Amino acid sequence: MTLVDEVWALLEDALAVYRDSPRAVAWLRGHQARFSEPVRVAVAGAPRTGKSTVVNAVIGEEFVPTGTFTWYRDGVQARATVGPHEVPVVRRDGRAFIDVHDVDRVTVEWPSRSLRDLTLIDTPGDAPVEQVYGEADAVLFLTRHMHSTDLRYLQTAHDHPVARSAPVNTVLVLARADEIGGGRIDALSSAKQIARRYRREAQVRPLCQNVVAVAGLLAVAARTLRAEEFAALAALASLARTELEDHLLSADRFVGADFPVRLDPAVRRGLVERFGIFGVRLTTTLIRQGFDTQVKLTAQLVQRSGLGELRESIGLYFGERAEVLKARSALLGLDVVLRNEPRPGAAGLAVAVERVLASAHDFRELRLLAALQGGRVKLPGLDDEAARLVGGLGTSPVARLGMEYEPSEVELRHVVLDTLGRWREQAASPALDNGQRRAAGVVVRSCEGMLAALG
Repeated sequence: MTLVDEVWALLEDALAVYRDSPRAVAWLRGHQARFSEPVRVAVAGAPRTGKSTVVNAVIGEEFVPTGTFTWYRDGVQARATVGPHEVPVVRRDGRAFIDVHDVDRVTVEWPSRSLRDLTLIDTPGDAPVEQVYGEADAVLFLTRHMHSTDLRYLQTAHDHPVARSAPVNTVLVLARADEIGGGRIDALSSAKQIARRYRREAQVRPLCQNVVAVAGLLAVAARTLRAEEFAALAALASLARTELEDHLLSADRFVGADFPVRLDPAVRRGLVERFGIFGVRLTTTLIRQGFDTQVKLTAQLVQRSGLGELRESIGLYFGERAEVLKARSALLGLDVVLRNEPRPGAAGLAVAVERVLASAHDFRELRLLAALQGGRVKLPGLDDEAARLVGGLGTSPVARLGMEYEPSEVELRHVVLDTLGRWREQAASPALDNGQRRAAGVVVRSCEGMLAALG
C-alpha cells in the first residue's frame, strides 16, 4: 500500500468517526480533494520582500497585488472570484488589476503553463505562519537578509509533531538579489554566493531544502518583455558605455534632463519601474555583448535573474514530491480535527497517524535528509551520496544515482544492484554506531525501492 493509500484510508476512517460533525466532514473531504489537485505552494515572508513580484515572475504575468490571500490556478480563461462571486479583472498599462476590497481570499484562474502543476498562493505580509503552512503543501519563504525573525518563523512552522516527523517543505528565497549585491553589475553573482553560504549554515539547513537568490523585478521583466521596451534598451545600448554610465548611477539621473539618447522621460521612467536601475544597466551591457535580439535577451535575463534555478527548485522539491507533500498536509489536517473535536472513538486514529509517520518510507527519507542537512547524522565520506539516494537532488532513479546520462534498463539495474550491495554493507558495518546504521538502512530501503520499480 502506498503512502497516499494509507493516508486516504485514514481519512475515510476519520469520516466514519466524525460523520455527525458537518464541520469536520467538510474539512476532511477538503483534504481528500487536494489529492487530485496540483500541489499548493505559498509564497510567504515579511512585508516588502517581493512576494507578489516572485509570483508574477513564476506565472509570467504582471498582477497588481491585492493585499490579501490570492490563489492563482490554471484556467481556460482569465477570471477572478471571491467565494461564488466573480470580480472584474482589468488590464491597464500591461498589468492585471483585480478589483477587490476588504476580502479574505481571492481566487484567480489564469491560462498559464506554469500553473498546470501547481497552485500559487500569494500571502499578505502579516499572514500567521499556521495559516500559511496549513493551507499550502509547500512554501517559498522570501527574505532580503536572514534575520532572527525569519528563523523563528521557519522554526515555528516545524514545531508540530507531524511537521517534525515529515520535515522540510520549504525553499528559502533571497529576494531582491540585485539589492543584496549593492546594485553592482555583478550583484547577482554576489547574491548567489550568499545563498550558497546560507545552505551550509547549521541554523538554516534543517529548515529548508534549498536556498536560491532571485532578482524578482528583473525576472518579471524578462518574462513579460515588450517589443517597445526592447527597442528602447537597444537604443541605450547603441551608446558607448562611457557615454551612458553617469546617467545609470541612479534613477533620478536616468530620468533627468540632458539625456544623451532621444528617449522620452516617460519611457525612461517606465524602464526604471519595470527593470530597476540595476536591470537597465545589466540589459544594456548584455545587448552590447551580443544578446541583441528580444529572444536572446529574454533567455539571458531569466537565467541571470535566478528564476531558472527557482523554477527548478519548485519542480525538484515540490513537484516531484507532490504526493508526499499532500499526504503530509492531510495528516496535519487530520490532526487539527483530532485536537479540536476530541472524542473516544478517535483514539485509534491518533495511534494510526503516529504509525504512518513512523513507518512510511517517504517520511523516513525526509527525516534522514533533514538530519543529514542539519548535521545531526553523519556518515563519514558518504553524507552527500546518502542525501542524493534518498531524493535530495530529485526522486527519479537517474537523479538518485547521480547519473549524468539516460542509461539503458540493464545498465540502470546493474548500478542499482551495486549501490544496494555497498549500502547493505554499511548498514551492517560494526564501524558505525546504531544511529548511523539506521540511517544507512533508510538508504538501503530507497535502493530496494528503485530495484522493485525496475520489475
